[in-house]
Amino acid sequence: MRVVILDDYLDTLRGLRCFDKLREHQVTVFRDHVQDPAELTRRLSGCEALVLIRERTAIRAEVLEQLPDLRLISQRSAFPHIDVAACTRLGIVVSSDLHAGSPSYATAELAWALVLCGMRQLPRQVEALRAGRWQASIGRTLRGTTLGIYGYGRIGRVVAGYGHAFGMPVVVWASEASRQQAGRDGETVADGREAFFESCDVVSLHLRLTDATRGIVTGADLGRMRPTSLLVNTSRAGLIQPGALVEALRAGRPGFAAVDVFDHEPLLDPTDPLLTMDNVVCTPHLGYVTLDEWELQFADVFDQINAFAAGHPVNVVNPDVLARPRPSP
Repeated sequence: MRVVILDDYLDTLRGLRCFDKLREHQVTVFRDHVQDPAELTRRLSGCEALVLIRERTAIRAEVLEQLPDLRLISQRSAFPHIDVAACTRLGIVVSSDLHAGSPSYATAELAWALVLCGMRQLPRQVEALRAGRWQASIGRTLRGTTLGIYGYGRIGRVVAGYGHAFGMPVVVWASEASRQQAGRDGETVADGREAFFESCDVVSLHLRLTDATRGIVTGADLGRMRPTSLLVNTSRAGLIQPGALVEALRAGRPGFAAVDVFDHEPLLDPTDPLLTMDNVVCTPHLGYVTLDEWELQFADVFDQINAFAAGHPVNVVNPDVLARPRPSP
């Protein structure tokens, strides 16, 4: 099959052990990001199987309709960036392993790194030292401060465990079902949403971005946080109301933020407000970007391609398409 991989910024996939799974296919890799429909259509001309790296590129109907050879989109995790309905209508199979039983430890670890960097203001200290200054600010000890976990799923549970290991009381806010699970796990559940934001020294977001959760963290929520508190977001920028985080930081509540996700990615504008604030730590969506995590994820993605080529597609998120799949060119 003719396979195209988009958005492999560092040309990482060809160096993975699991890349050998594609040895029987003709593979093209693009390292830069484009979203323009006409350019995407040009790049994907003749593509039979498209590999997406998470949500880096949106694949919508206007592009799909111009790709008569495309029969499979293979990726891992959630798929809000794919027009699944259009794929089904056009006979294109979408395969995505949702890895419901395996948390991204890489993302959980990065979240904890951001907690440490934010509370100790490490990037600011490093920059000061490089500029010939000694001790630019004073940080806070984690032990005894309260960690708030907003969203008690696979990753949220792992980060809660890190908090306990550091001697932090942990408080959870989430959906009703997740709050019940947190209670069964022995975690403290906040008395309510307002109390959650008011009581936590660190709030870490661990929610999937869906229609129901888009903008779920409001300016009012952020305004309830303490001037000494830290907001950490390694999930999705869209969980926070547009513009609310910058406005809240400028108002001093919360006092600090550490974010790995942005409204528009890749973020290449050095004048973006989040990149210019001394009280914000920013990383370029690194949560799942480790060699170990990519070996795990793309072994699944490439297995999905081989299963499809063998006539037995797996992890199909639009099973209705199997009744009328697009024929091989």
